[in-house]
Amino acid sequence: MQNQSTEPHAEISLSIIIPTYNESENIVKLMDSVRNCLPASIFAEIIVVDENSPDGTGKIVEDYVRKEDLSKPKQRRSTMNSIVRFIHREKKNGLINAILHGIKFSTGENILVMDADFSHPPELIPTMLEELQNSDSDIVIASRYVKGGSVVGWPFKRRLISKGATNIARHGLNLENIKDPMSGFFIFRRYVIEKMAFDTSGYKILLEMLVKARDIKVREVPYSFLNRKSGESKMSSGVIFDYIKAVWRLYRYGQKSKHAKVMGEARKSVRFLSKAARFYTVGASGLLVNYLVSILLSNGTLSQFFYLHATTIGIIVSIASNFLLNKIWTFEDRDFSAKHTLRQAGLYYAFSAVGAGIQLGLVYLFVESQGMEYSIALFLAVAIASIGNFLFNKKWTFGEKVWD
Repeated sequence: MQNQSTEPHAEISLSIIIPTYNESENIVKLMDSVRNCLPASIFAEIIVVDENSPDGTGKIVEDYVRKEDLSKPKQRRSTMNSIVRFIHREKKNGLINAILHGIKFSTGENILVMDADFSHPPELIPTMLEELQNSDSDIVIASRYVKGGSVVGWPFKRRLISKGATNIARHGLNLENIKDPMSGFFIFRRYVIEKMAFDTSGYKILLEMLVKARDIKVREVPYSFLNRKSGESKMSSGVIFDYIKAVWRLYRYGQKSKHAKVMGEARKSVRFLSKAARFYTVGASGLLVNYLVSILLSNGTLSQFFYLHATTIGIIVSIASNFLLNKIWTFEDRDFSAKHTLRQAGLYYAFSAVGAGIQLGLVYLFVESQGMEYSIALFLAVAIASIGNFLFNKKWTFGEKVWD
């Protein structure tokens, strides 16, 4: 269902898409704030797309639009510089899908996307619009991570998750020149997404646009991200899973696109995946080595160590075996000179220690703050830590390009 004012108005130059789910405490104040911040020289439409919020957000926006239509004379409405439109979706079907639904019904030549929880300050809209209009940019991103940007009110664990996700996107999807590809606050020219197919289940549409758009110019403007003061955060284990799936899908998309241009890229992708498979196979063998050594040293077969001492030795031996197998088999490094090998071993042990620390930290974070089951938290933590181990060792220990 779509509700909107129907009186004649000036040509719309800006469409503002605001997806909502359980934002009843914020939405009216946000709409008023956005309208008050809009430049007088433009006419904008504010499109609120609600995913059947159980807290009545949709009804509040519906009443807001109806009240405005009934209470203001037609001549005054025709001189206003914005209108509000409302789209009610029957069920919750994902943030990207909601934004695309809003874009489908929009008419502005420029489109701005923002959240409804006041984490994205409406006061920045004129700056973003001016930057888009007065430069050759195709997309302008409100960035937390360029000089002058910041995050206010997030606890350390939330900052850690955000920075980790951002770095994975930047380095894994070849977006190193973008400081904040995970931003949910941005403006772009409509033609950027013409004929673009969106097929991820991630919650950041900008990330997919940056990967799939061709020959676009991007600018970032700093802003201070403010943690929501009311309502509930949408961060959950489901969001994390969706993000991981989205990054993998976009990575594969990028590889296929490169393949279409240069056949040699396919061979690089095969080499990368082959080495990753070898690395994880070696890791699995390390678990077996760890188990056998620990058992043999603790039950009297080889010695009678205290079980914690036996386990510690088992870990050290398994890391050593992993290092040698990865050196010889995974990365095919045949330089066994003492200095070179000792340097590599030192780095390998250091990255293994860092990986273990990351794994422990993530398990604690997921279980204590996100309420995940331990088994799921452990799986996610091992996956993330092992990916880091592989990439760090590939680049720094064995001196290879990360994505080759």
